[in-house]
Amino acid sequence: MRFADIPWHEDAKQRLRNMIQTNRLPHALLISGPEGVGKMMMARAAAQYIHCENPTPDGDSCGTCPACLQHSTQNHIDTHYIFPLVKGKSSTPLCDDYMAEWRKFLLQTPYMDFKEWMNELDSPNSQPMIFVGESDSLIHKLNFTSHKARYKVVILWLPERLMEQTANKLLKLIEEPHDDVKFILVSNNDKAILPTIYSRTQRIELKRLPDHIISAHLAETYGIDPADANALAHSAEGSMNRALASVGMSKENQEFLNLFMLLMREAYQRDIKGLKDWATEISAMGREQELRFLSYCGRLIRENFIYNIGRPDLNYLNKSEAAFSKNFARFVNERNVQQIMEEINQACTDIAGNANAKIVLFDFAVRMILLLKA
Repeated sequence: MRFADIPWHEDAKQRLRNMIQTNRLPHALLISGPEGVGKMMMARAAAQYIHCENPTPDGDSCGTCPACLQHSTQNHIDTHYIFPLVKGKSSTPLCDDYMAEWRKFLLQTPYMDFKEWMNELDSPNSQPMIFVGESDSLIHKLNFTSHKARYKVVILWLPERLMEQTANKLLKLIEEPHDDVKFILVSNNDKAILPTIYSRTQRIELKRLPDHIISAHLAETYGIDPADANALAHSAEGSMNRALASVGMSKENQEFLNLFMLLMREAYQRDIKGLKDWATEISAMGREQELRFLSYCGRLIRENFIYNIGRPDLNYLNKSEAAFSKNFARFVNERNVQQIMEEINQACTDIAGNANAKIVLFDFAVRMILLLKA
C-alpha cells in the first residue's frame, strides 16, 4: 500500500511523510477517525514507506523493491499485525492462527468493514476482542532484533477492543519502547481506548471522505452511472464501506422505492384496503429491514422537498428515484414536510421499541392520506 493509492487525506499523508523523513515518528502513533475512511490504508502505507529500500523523491514507497513486494502480500517479516479475534479455533486465540483470513480480509476489504471481518471469522454475532495471549506473543517477537529493516512496526487494529489485562501488558511496551519498534494504532472510536494507552500516543485524526471522492471510486471501480454514484455517496455519509454496502444492496433499494411509490399512490387514492395490505407486506420483512425501509422513506421525503424547491444541485437521487420524483415532488412542501418526517421518526421509534409493526405501519400509512393533501 502506497500513499498514492489512498484517495484524499493529503494533509495526513504529508504529516506522516515528514515524521518518517525526519526520523520523528513517535514510538506510538494513533490514527483515528470514522469507520470506512482509509485509516488502515494510511497505517499500511506508513509501514511500507518506513521499510521501503528505494523511497521516491516525492515521499512515497517505490512499490517494487523486495520490502514493498512483501508488504503487498502482508508478509513483511518486520511488520506485525494485531487485531480482534473470537474464541473459535482455541480458547486462547492468537493473531498468528488467523493470518490467512487476515490477509484475505485486507486484500478484499481495504477500508476495513468490521462486519465483514466478523463474517470472515465465521462469527457474525460475536464480539471480537484482543486477548491477553496476544500481548505475550508480541513481547516474545519484539525481543528479537529486526531482521532486515531499521524498525519493527506493530499495526494494532481497534485498540478499543483490547481486553484490560492485554492493554496493561502492552502498556509497558509503549511506556518503555524498544529503540527499534514503532506502534501504529488504528481506531474507529478513540474515546473507547483505555486512557493509559490513549495518553501515550501521538494522534492523527482522519475526517470523513468527501462525497465526490466516494462517487468517483464507485463510478470508476464498479461502472456505476454518475447520478447513481452521487446518490450512493451522499447517503454513505463519508464512509466508503457504507457506499460499497449500498452497491450490494441495490436490489433492496429498488424494492424500497417500489414500496414507497405504492404507499404514496394508495395514500393519494385513499385506498384503505390497499394501505392495509401494504402495511402487512412491510411488517413481514422483520424489524431491521423495516427500520431500513423507514430510513429510506425519510431520505426520499427530504430529497423530494429539495427537488420541489428547485435546488437540483443539492439533490442526490438515482435515475429511478429522479424519474418518480419528477411528478411526486410537488406533494412534499413546506406545509407538510416536517409532519411527514415526524411520522416517519415516530414509526421508527415505535418499531425499534418492539411495537406491533403491522399496526404502526398501517397507522403511519393512513396519516399519509391527510398529509399528502396538505
